Amino acid sequence: MPLGSVLAFWGVAALLIAVPGADWAFTISAGLRRHVLPAAGGIVLGYLAMTMVVAAGLGVVIASTPAALLSITVAGGIYLVRLGFKTVRDPAEPSGAPADIGSRCGTLLAGMAVSGLNPKGLLIFVAMLPQFTDPGARWPVSVQLGVLGLTFVGTCAVVYPCVGAGAQALLRTRPAVTRTVSRISGVSMILVGTVLVAERLVA
Repeated sequence: MPLGSVLAFWGVAALLIAVPGADWAFTISAGLRRHVLPAAGGIVLGYLAMTMVVAAGLGVVIASTPAALLSITVAGGIYLVRLGFKTVRDPAEPSGAPADIGSRCGTLLAGMAVSGLNPKGLLIFVAMLPQFTDPGARWPVSVQLGVLGLTFVGTCAVVYPCVGAGAQALLRTRPAVTRTVSRISGVSMILVGTVLVAERLVA
C-alpha cells in the first residue's frame, strides 16, 4: 500500500477529527471530571471496533440496510441525548480528588458508545476509506482498510487526550466557568443526538 495514500488519508482524517462534535463535547465534559484517559480510551476503542466492522466488509452491509442504519442512528442519538441531559443536570465540578475506578469504567464504556454508535462515523468510514485503497496493490483491500482505520484511530488517540487534558488544565481552577462549559458540552450532545435522529426519520 503506497505511503502517499496513507498520508493523504491521514490529512483528511486529522481535519475531520479537528472539527468539534459529539466526541469533543464528551471528551471535554469528561476532562472536567478528571476522566481524560477513560474518555479518550473509550472513543478510541469505539472507532477501533468500527474499523474492524468496515475492514470485515460489514460496514457496507449496514450502511446499505435501511433498518440496520436506522436502528444504529436512533440508538446512538438517544444515547447522546440521554448523556447530554445527564451532563446538564449534573455539571462537572473542579476537584482535586481522583475519580474512582467504577466511574472510570463507566466513562470508558460511555466513550465507546459515543463513537461506536455514531452512524455518521460509520458512513464516513464506508464512503471515505475505499477511496484511498488500491485494488491492484499487493495488500488485500481489507488489510488496506484496516491500516487506514488504524491511522484514524491513532490520530484520535493523540488528539482526544489533549482535548480533555487541555479542558481540565484551563478550567480546573474556575468553578463557575467549569460548570458552564460542562453544561454547554451537554447541550451540544443533546443537539447532535436530536439532529441524528431527526435526519434519519425525515429522510
